[in-house]
Amino acid sequence: MTRRERTKLDLSSLWRGLTRPDNAGTDRVVPPTGFTAQLTVFAAAAMAFLAVFALALALATGRLAERWSSELAQSMTIRVSAPPEQIDDQTVTVMEVLKTTPGVASSRLLADPEVEKLLEPWFGPDVPVEALPVPRLIEVTENRDGLDAEALRLRLEGEAPGAVLDDHTGWRAPLVAAASRLRLLGLFSLVLIGAASAAMITLAAKASLAANGQVIKVLRLIGARDITIATAFVRRFTRRAAAGAALGTLLGMAAIWALPAVDEAGGFLTGLGFQGASWFWPLLIPVAAAAIGFAATRAAALRMLGEVR
Repeated sequence: MTRRERTKLDLSSLWRGLTRPDNAGTDRVVPPTGFTAQLTVFAAAAMAFLAVFALALALATGRLAERWSSELAQSMTIRVSAPPEQIDDQTVTVMEVLKTTPGVASSRLLADPEVEKLLEPWFGPDVPVEALPVPRLIEVTENRDGLDAEALRLRLEGEAPGAVLDDHTGWRAPLVAAASRLRLLGLFSLVLIGAASAAMITLAAKASLAANGQVIKVLRLIGARDITIATAFVRRFTRRAAAGAALGTLLGMAAIWALPAVDEAGGFLTGLGFQGASWFWPLLIPVAAAAIGFAATRAAALRMLGEVR
């Protein structure tokens, strides 16, 4: 047997060993370690960590917009400001007007402790409400049919000149719009994170292909097709992306879980995080990362193998 025949036989045996169904397949040609492996795992973990927070932001702002839209839409506030000798009479008049107003489900005069709690963020605890010229506040709740705010406002002007109706429309709409835009920003951030992940995995795959140029040439000499060679890199990088994303997702979920609760933050936070079944949504991030790794590596490998002959 000549030397050339022995070389062919050795290469054929190598190819059969790489493509046996009982091993990892052709992905053995991809180095299991090196900077491409570390880059892929780190990039996938970092992007998954950021994706968890972007998803939490989108879900939290969505809940916030729905809560503001539903709760504030059915409520109004009447502020009674009048001289001390008239304020009691005008308050009684307003309560009587509300009893005969169609569309009013309930009305309630806020007690001094409740008003004190509303003023606490600005004036601190133990606000002397009785010593301050604080107007009387009446909370009005609409029924399902709703009420004519303009008609009620005109009626109050005639019977209780010191009463001012605030239907929350002026400041509710901007808040709901801001929350909705924050939700869109969170979703857009997820798209950007996915695109950045695809770009990084593509660069890592190309670097690995370039580093294994000699191996690819040998595989082509023994009859390997480009799709078969690409599959070797696709399998390896898909697993790396999924593993890194799983690690980043777990770290991100732990960080979200460690955030202070709303009551512990004095009501400042709006509930950033996951609630109930929404904790299952981050578990889709490693699946998405694996899909992105598969698509990006396959496209990069086939394109590069087609250009290099």
